[in-house]
Amino acid sequence: MAVALAPLAGCGTVDPTAQALGTDAAPTLTGTFQGSGATSQQKAMEAWIAGFTAKHPDVTLTYDGVGSGAGRKAFLSGEATFGTSDVALSDEEMAASGAACDGGNAIDLPVYISPIAVAFNVPGVTSLHLSSTTVAGLLGGDITSWDDDAVAADNPGVALPALRVVPVHRSESSGTTENFTDWLHATAPRAWPYDAASSWPLPGGTAAEGTGGVVAAVAATPGAVTYADASQVGTLGTASIRVGDQWVASSAAGAAGAAAVSPRDPSRYEDDLSYDLDRTATNPNVYPLVLVSYLVVCSRYADRAEGEVVKEFVDYVASDEGQSIGTTAAGSAPLSPAQQEWLRSTANDIFLVPAAGS
Repeated sequence: MAVALAPLAGCGTVDPTAQALGTDAAPTLTGTFQGSGATSQQKAMEAWIAGFTAKHPDVTLTYDGVGSGAGRKAFLSGEATFGTSDVALSDEEMAASGAACDGGNAIDLPVYISPIAVAFNVPGVTSLHLSSTTVAGLLGGDITSWDDDAVAADNPGVALPALRVVPVHRSESSGTTENFTDWLHATAPRAWPYDAASSWPLPGGTAAEGTGGVVAAVAATPGAVTYADASQVGTLGTASIRVGDQWVASSAAGAAGAAAVSPRDPSRYEDDLSYDLDRTATNPNVYPLVLVSYLVVCSRYADRAEGEVVKEFVDYVASDEGQSIGTTAAGSAPLSPAQQEWLRSTANDIFLVPAAGS
């Protein structure tokens, strides 16, 4: 269970000297800034940065998709202006964020919601039904051939080849891995007794870096299977998973539904918007194998130029324009109007330390 964190003094207040958000009073932005983190957000982040810098041509903003774990590390060490992660910061990471946030704290902002697909390369087969128990066997190494009885039981009437199963997992610390293993443990605890983990917990299999790496490895290997952001699996076959008593295919709408039925984590700071995802939902309109990917920023900035860019960038990502270009580029689920308002309100609450002499 998460440890409750009391809000730090000064958090959630608005700097009286900070310029308000909005087109009429937006500050003039300038400088070079770096974001780092989840590969799942790569396409959306590239679209957001392009749209944002078109409006603010004196800002250079880059993004390094190095994985969620490395992105959180870069943010907490002060190497990145913002991080992104497919899981919210841990209690320990949150408690350590004061050094990077001028005595404030980090804030998790859900900006990207997408289904995780179970993707495979089985010649002649483009879609399958796979229960979480069967998925655990395929990725964990217990099911070694695609014509195994467990796969056949999920797919009556489908001609399955006697083809060796090649499980492919992420090689680096990955939020996608943590979301995937969380779903496996929640829905098939006997077949997958391991707790959710950002690093793959089992030996063997084939490891590849990043979402693009696992997708490429599966595409090049008949019999391979992996888990990946659904928006990036391309022409690979994908599985419908069992939700309640029905088979449900991955979709942006189903991912949005999973977030809608999941509560916010009550242990977090007031402006933190991390979710306690319900992996065992039985509503067929919900696809619970989902990742909610976060933009991780500070509640407080001593560097006003950096803080102003972060405030405006969050506001842009949450805007109708930002959501439109992000979902078009990545195929992710758009944020709901309530989620957009949460993000914009939180951006407005980011505290900028008054400039010297002000």
